[in-house]
Amino acid sequence: MKEPMKGNGGFWDAFKGGGVSPRIASMLGAPSAQQIAFVRSLTKGQRRPETLHVPLTELKTAVFDLETTGFHYHYGDEILSFGAVKVEGERISEEIYYSLAKPACQIPERIIELTGITPEMAQSAPALLEALRGFMAFVDDRVLVAHGSAHDKAFLDVALWKTTKAHLGHRVLDTMMIARKLEPDRRISGGLDEWLAVYGIPITQRHHALEDSKMTARLWTALIERLKEQNVITLGDLYTFLSKN
Repeated sequence: MKEPMKGNGGFWDAFKGGGVSPRIASMLGAPSAQQIAFVRSLTKGQRRPETLHVPLTELKTAVFDLETTGFHYHYGDEILSFGAVKVEGERISEEIYYSLAKPACQIPERIIELTGITPEMAQSAPALLEALRGFMAFVDDRVLVAHGSAHDKAFLDVALWKTTKAHLGHRVLDTMMIARKLEPDRRISGGLDEWLAVYGIPITQRHHALEDSKMTARLWTALIERLKEQNVITLGDLYTFLSKN
């Protein structure tokens, strides 16, 4: 995708700053204007109060995972791949999303060994905006679920701001936080592998965004069963449960 021209006071700067409407930008020929407008639209209005009353057994979620070039977005680390699977209440759907994303930075050797994503694969991958658009379209207005969500949420928010000047507006649940709350006496670090073992969920392929998403989805549905035993029925109940000391 050809990058629009940038410059002080130019069209692209004005568009990113919100001074040019997506429709006008599209008419003027900015190649990614429609994608930016579309992604922006998907980050708004995702925290509707009525969602708090939906039973977890009926809640529409998207369990996701990201692979990144490192842990420090402050120092230039970027998203390498997106993975997500839709879950309807306690039923894991066959609808999935997976895409590599082309980073601007180099991939450290340790990340290549960990994820199997090589520089050659990354160079032929879609641009970040394109992969992000597909991901946001897939998750739509669902509640997001991730394991150790702080890392994924931060990288996702940075990517959204970098590409569209928008922030993530979705609710995000953390299976690690929920699992720890349900079993506070277990002295484990909280890694996905450990909690999968606790709930008897087979490990398929780790550090692959889609496979980690699928395993986390199984963990999420197992946690819903455990939450029922604590009389945690709705999403609002879950927030209350997590807020207790």
